[in-house]
Amino acid sequence: MGGEPAGRFSRGWKGARRAEPSPAKRSRTEPSPSMEDSEPGRGLRRFTWEEIGQRNGRGPGTQERWLVIERKVYDISHFCRRHPGGSRVISHYAGQDATDPFIAFHLDKTLVRKYMGPLLIGELAPDQPSFEPSKNAQAGWLQHDFGHLSVFSKSRWNHWVHKFVIGHLKGAPASWWNHLHFQHHAKPNCFRKDPDVNMHPLFFALGKTLSVELGVQKKKFMPYNHQHKYFFIIGPPALVPLYFQWYVFYFVVQRKQWVDLAWMLTFYIRFFLTYLPLLGVKGILGLHLLVRFIESNWFVWVTQMNHIPMHIDYDKNVDWFSTQLQATCNVHQSFFNDWFSGHLNFQIEHHLFPTMPRHNYWKVAPLVKSLCAKHGIEYQCKPLLTAFADIVQYVSTPGLPWVEGFQHYGVNNSLKDSGELWLDAYLHK
Repeated sequence: MGGEPAGRFSRGWKGARRAEPSPAKRSRTEPSPSMEDSEPGRGLRRFTWEEIGQRNGRGPGTQERWLVIERKVYDISHFCRRHPGGSRVISHYAGQDATDPFIAFHLDKTLVRKYMGPLLIGELAPDQPSFEPSKNAQAGWLQHDFGHLSVFSKSRWNHWVHKFVIGHLKGAPASWWNHLHFQHHAKPNCFRKDPDVNMHPLFFALGKTLSVELGVQKKKFMPYNHQHKYFFIIGPPALVPLYFQWYVFYFVVQRKQWVDLAWMLTFYIRFFLTYLPLLGVKGILGLHLLVRFIESNWFVWVTQMNHIPMHIDYDKNVDWFSTQLQATCNVHQSFFNDWFSGHLNFQIEHHLFPTMPRHNYWKVAPLVKSLCAKHGIEYQCKPLLTAFADIVQYVSTPGLPWVEGFQHYGVNNSLKDSGELWLDAYLHK
């Protein structure tokens, strides 16, 4: 998972071929009381969802990690560390069915499947459903396009241009973006799996369940009942210049991503050589801070308007479609909204089809909306300014009573709402 290029996938899977223990070797060492032999000649063993769910890499017992793709069971316990898309994004699906994210994230599925053989340990037993019983059946924006492999047909081309755009033109590492963003798409708004909600609980209390839990535990890292106010200080203005600006250097050095560091340095060399003769040292530092400040405000408002007001909770292991719909919402289409948000006003379609070129979102949106209506799944779309306001405090739609507007948009996770839920639980529960 994670949409990596064919070449890197080949190296990753070939490494797994050397390091992974064979299925036969496992069968002699691992107890499997309810595993049966498959049909003669196939050599595959059969597993139940209960057995697979226990291999999620968590808990005091085994640290094994298994997942299911198209009813086949794969042991990723060792391979996850070499997964080209990052160890965390694939580990988030340990003990679960990963068919939908596998299809969504990978362009050249034929090549990837070629190297999945060494990890194959069995298949679902015939009496097991295809998905877990708990599931329902059902230049910033430019680098984002390349990172999602949605520009060129060849993954390798997307990745090389992505490194150039985000590294040379933006001064940030592609590996850092991939590490965070792939996890976000795999498990959006799932606490401890989506890095975008890691600001809970250190800075903000997010979501109804998590905020109440924090209050019941009497935890208070910040005055969360005022978070809709201090968001304007430590949120949009500060994220890029005071955090991302410095953390990206720590990331590449700590993970030894020297190619990314070289690309980043070309940005700063070019920037200083261009503007230093014109502005001097103080002037160029001021210009750089100003650019990062504007970029930070733009980035935070656009990326958070689709997610913070939505459902935020622990991973409940629901199906791919429902996972994306409950964590995302759209903003009305217009020429300005499309340009301003880099077509991320079609956030629902972007999350359902992460490798789709963004100029096609509007084409598939009516189909997604009709599918949601058919199966009774809420498809949320709102005006741009309403989306901004809903981050901090729910704003009812003109002409709609508060309750009707609440039901229409389903917003119950604004920062003010979450802060009040935390305070009530902190004082009274």
